[in-house]
Amino acid sequence: MKEYNRFSKGIFGWIGFNTKWIEFENIERVAGETKWSFWKLFKYSLEGITAFSVLPLQIASVFGVLFSLIAFIMIIVIILRTILFGDPVSGWPSMVCIVMLIGGVQLLSIGILGQYVSKTYLETKHRPIYICKSSNIDLKSNDNDE
Repeated sequence: MKEYNRFSKGIFGWIGFNTKWIEFENIERVAGETKWSFWKLFKYSLEGITAFSVLPLQIASVFGVLFSLIAFIMIIVIILRTILFGDPVSGWPSMVCIVMLIGGVQLLSIGILGQYVSKTYLETKHRPIYICKSSNIDLKSNDNDE
């Protein structure tokens, strides 16, 4: 892999190495302390998520659509309530709905843009399209040598 930032645990799973689970009893260290703090482990997990998943970007897009739909429905409810019941609505519910609609559209746009950027990022890694587990081809033999 020609990647500069390698997340080895993810690469092993992506390649498809056979995995064997070994049971063991976790015991305290005899000497020394781990160098992995909570924040280092947290940053490592974020590295794994961003290196092998575009799910956070898809979640942003889904939330953008969801917020926009909720705001649009609430705007319709406010308009219908005003028309049918003559109930004047104070300014803050309509303002909240408009802000939520604009925020939802922005979140959706950022999610879509992020998905395009993630596709470009994945292409620049130059990962192979496929990996052969084994091959029976003899690369040294050449029919032109006869």
